[in-house]
Amino acid sequence: MHKSKLTLYIFIALILGIGTGYVYNIKVIDQLNKKISVADANIKTIDGHLIQLKDSTLTEYKQLKTDRALQAKLRTDNNTERDNKLEGFTILSDIFLRLIKMIVGPLVFTTLVVGVAKVGDIKAVGRIGGKTLLLFICATFVSLLLGMFLVNLFEPGGTIHLALPEGHLSADVKKSAISFKDFIGHVFPRSFTEAMANNEILQIVVFSLFFGAATAAIGDKGEIIIKFMDAVAHVIMKITGYVMKVAPIAVFGAITAVVAKEGLGIIATYASFIGEFYFSLLLLWILIVAGSFLVLRNRAFTLLNNIKDAVLVAFSTSTSEAAYPRSLEELENFGCSNKIVSFVLPLGYSFNLVGSMMYMTFASLFLAQAYGIHLTFGQQLSMLLMLMLMSKGMAGVPRAALVVVAGAIGMFNIPEAGLALLLGIDPILDMGRSATNVLGNVMATAVVSKWENELSEELVNE
Repeated sequence: MHKSKLTLYIFIALILGIGTGYVYNIKVIDQLNKKISVADANIKTIDGHLIQLKDSTLTEYKQLKTDRALQAKLRTDNNTERDNKLEGFTILSDIFLRLIKMIVGPLVFTTLVVGVAKVGDIKAVGRIGGKTLLLFICATFVSLLLGMFLVNLFEPGGTIHLALPEGHLSADVKKSAISFKDFIGHVFPRSFTEAMANNEILQIVVFSLFFGAATAAIGDKGEIIIKFMDAVAHVIMKITGYVMKVAPIAVFGAITAVVAKEGLGIIATYASFIGEFYFSLLLLWILIVAGSFLVLRNRAFTLLNNIKDAVLVAFSTSTSEAAYPRSLEELENFGCSNKIVSFVLPLGYSFNLVGSMMYMTFASLFLAQAYGIHLTFGQQLSMLLMLMLMSKGMAGVPRAALVVVAGAIGMFNIPEAGLALLLGIDPILDMGRSATNVLGNVMATAVVSKWENELSEELVNE
């Protein structure tokens, strides 16, 4: 399928998905959503009464606990029924994402081994890695600082005025407990097969670096391995072409499920927050493209045009991982050296999630504003640093951004219960941050290629 046609089909699938989801929401899901809303309201009321009661031995307290459990069961039952009714749509995107995840691990391994082996010189690998990580750190800080500036400017949580609970009630989001030891566990694999099975990109990268360096070190004996890996990589890229043919169907299923579940009303309810966040992402896009323009000149716009279908796939499926194979292919077609692309792009998926970084800043400070908790400039900078460190190694974790935010806000005494405000709109926000992650990684890879004089002046024919 030609890439221009693929982009058109994905865009059509987006529009059809929104329309189908809206109709399905009104005709099928609306009654279940109303029941869930009633149960949530009842739970909130009961929680308010429970906080006021100091003596847990009172009959009233025990009755309230029983009522809360009943309402929680009603909410869970209706949630399950709603998910069952959406299963037909979600399975379309699930199949596509499973096929993509089937590809990503082997693709990262084979291309990175070939790339490192072709570089050969360990010093060259270190130089490229140093430039790459420096670029990623700068991009991350720009994203975090821009998010901090804009969320303080807009103050999206300033009008909510949530009451601080005496006991922090759970929002059903597991807190991140990423310590230095946990981070090391995400970096260094104890088993290569386990890393491949779990799609632990960073662990695959580490093993691939060792394997590629060792292959280069054994000289002529390693040539057969390089040729084999190169051939396997091309086979996987061919498989990618087959998988991408079903991308429009997956996009239709994913968008339909989101709109059917949340309804278009969720956008109106949180219009201010969603609008401000997407405006901030737009500014970040402008900064990314402008920074790339300084290095790539007019070719930055050519690359931006070439990756539009990869960005659309990431946006529609809410995962940047889905766009990885397509991004790699487009970068090589753009003229980037295979050894640079296969080295830099996988690192970006763990160290250069600029869209997710901006979201974490927005979400954390939004909740602080909603509870009327004033954080000094120094405290906000500390939070940004924590978010940056805690997010490493989280690539591929479902709802990873919310998991990290849950861990960070607890360190600043911001109630975790406030995350309930974000759960409903998180799928909508996740689409934007996933697309931004793809843009940031693609542009960074092209920039490093240019720095290393490994960028062809002519586009490579497909």
